[in-house]
Amino acid sequence: MTLTPDFLDGNAAAGDLESLFGTDMTMATGRCHGCGEQMALAQTHAYLDGPGMVLRCPGCDGVLLRLVRSPAEMWLDASGLDYLKIPTPA
Repeated sequence: MTLTPDFLDGNAAAGDLESLFGTDMTMATGRCHGCGEQMALAQTHAYLDGPGMVLRCPGCDGVLLRLVRSPAEMWLDASGLDYLKIPTPA
């Protein structure tokens, strides 16, 4: 029996992140505060079934980023990242 993961790759979060940051965030890179792994956001594990979006580290499964949207506001918690490096458009 093959188990299907309950997450998508970080590309699934591209639309919400682009609406917040105004640029494609899939190639933005960060470092996990928990285990130190560095990765592009496209490589994270995206959980989209809850009231918001959660990106988890592919190495230690720690929460990297949470984003919740309401009709009037967006809340962002990126406390699981030591940094987030966003490429500038050419």
